[in-house]
Amino acid sequence: MDTYKTIARELGLSIERSRAALFRQIRNEVTRLASETRCRPVLLVDEAHHLRADVLEDLRLLTNYAMDSENRLTLIFVGHPELRRRLGLAAHEALSQRIVVRANVAGLGRDELEPYVVNLLRRAGTELPLFEPAALEAIFQATSGLPRRINQLCHFTLLAAAMTKAKVARRRQQVLWEFADPGIGSRYTRPARHYKRPAASRSAYGTAGARCESTKSTVTLNHQ
Repeated sequence: MDTYKTIARELGLSIERSRAALFRQIRNEVTRLASETRCRPVLLVDEAHHLRADVLEDLRLLTNYAMDSENRLTLIFVGHPELRRRLGLAAHEALSQRIVVRANVAGLGRDELEPYVVNLLRRAGTELPLFEPAALEAIFQATSGLPRRINQLCHFTLLAAAMTKAKVARRRQQVLWEFADPGIGSRYTRPARHYKRPAASRSAYGTAGARCESTKSTVTLNHQ
């Protein structure tokens, strides 16, 4: 029922108390959009690999129009490879049969890493090459080109460089954070008084997170 409440809220509908009423309300609004405005609503579900079985079934029911002869609602799942395995289970066969496009997005290639990092730094307000080539190579090897891991490791690498007042992030700073305890980064989120965190390290990882999310939104089914 919480799923239907969330969808109804996003559609600007009033929240009904019963699950059945919510279901009818959403279907009627989707039908109205499709017939009156000729607009096909798109429901994008991120982190779909975490969805419970009953939620997946609720979403499947929303796509069932006129015995599947009409396509009024487009449903896009975005999630980890685990999602593909779950949809392959017999319990979700009806939902799996409705999926017409499946895509898997791998990590960035080595030649894509540097432009990706440069773009993030530019969006953070700097054109300076803050990572030396050896550091970028180490970041690629440690993250397998996965954007979210790249963002996190670049974040910690810039913090390590800032704490040593280095002008460029070097491989040794990357290695320091790569092999550190996973919780250690949280202890350095507030910089010490004796240094000022540079603008790039303050905001680059923030825009990196936004970039990662926008990349994921273009995935049809799953990503690593």
